[in-house]
Amino acid sequence: MPTLLAVGEFAQLTHLSIRTLRRYHDSGLLTPAHVDDATGYRYYEPAQIPTAQVIHRLRELDLPLAEVRQVLASPDPAQRADVIATHLHRLEEQLERTRQAVASLQQLLQPQPAPMAVELRQVPEHTVAAIEATVARDDVLSWYSGAMAELDAAVPAPAGPPGGAYDNELFTHGRGHVLVYLPSAEPPTGGRVRPTRLPAAELAVTTHAGSHETIEVTYGRLGRWVAEHSLAVAGPVREHYLCGPRDTADAASWRTEIAWPTFAVAR
Repeated sequence: MPTLLAVGEFAQLTHLSIRTLRRYHDSGLLTPAHVDDATGYRYYEPAQIPTAQVIHRLRELDLPLAEVRQVLASPDPAQRADVIATHLHRLEEQLERTRQAVASLQQLLQPQPAPMAVELRQVPEHTVAAIEATVARDDVLSWYSGAMAELDAAVPAPAGPPGGAYDNELFTHGRGHVLVYLPSAEPPTGGRVRPTRLPAAELAVTTHAGSHETIEVTYGRLGRWVAEHSLAVAGPVREHYLCGPRDTADAASWRTEIAWPTFAVAR
């Protein structure tokens, strides 16, 4: 009969508490080698020490129980690595969302935010080289990157900075029409690229400086300005990318114009 370790000894050797080992047992992650029928005492084999430590590390990473079981049950190292890598990617996305939330809160909770300049700008109808689609909000960044790469190839000498137009449904329902474009004197046709007319509009325009992590704060401040000046939004919001990741890796140098088509509201 192999050597058995009482739960207290096993806890000491694994640096796990007795309560944690009990939780692993109850969840089916780590079953003791023997449970005394009379006393209920749990005993473990020395060979279970590495397994207990693996479980502990995986749970520290908040790996779901089902995926912990999958890692423990799989004899294939590549499959185990894939499960863990997928979870680490989720953690990285969660960390990014947390970082963005903290950055936004730091701006929102400033006692005296810096004044915001807003320009009312009349723009005529004009034709651009554009790609458009209905896109889920979570997919906008990846879709934008692909679309802009295609536009860059089709329009080697644009007549101005790139831009985009985003329907309200993208923000209110998580899915909506998106159009990205490059100004061009002679917009080409090819692949997904099409000449597209942007309608004339009166735009309430402000510039967001810096990383896009906090751009929703600028959106909110512009929205407040629009409401306070008896204006209403009249169509998809436009963004003009004066300087961004395409131009420099220095996020502090990025400049994004937010431009809302507006009309006066009778009061």
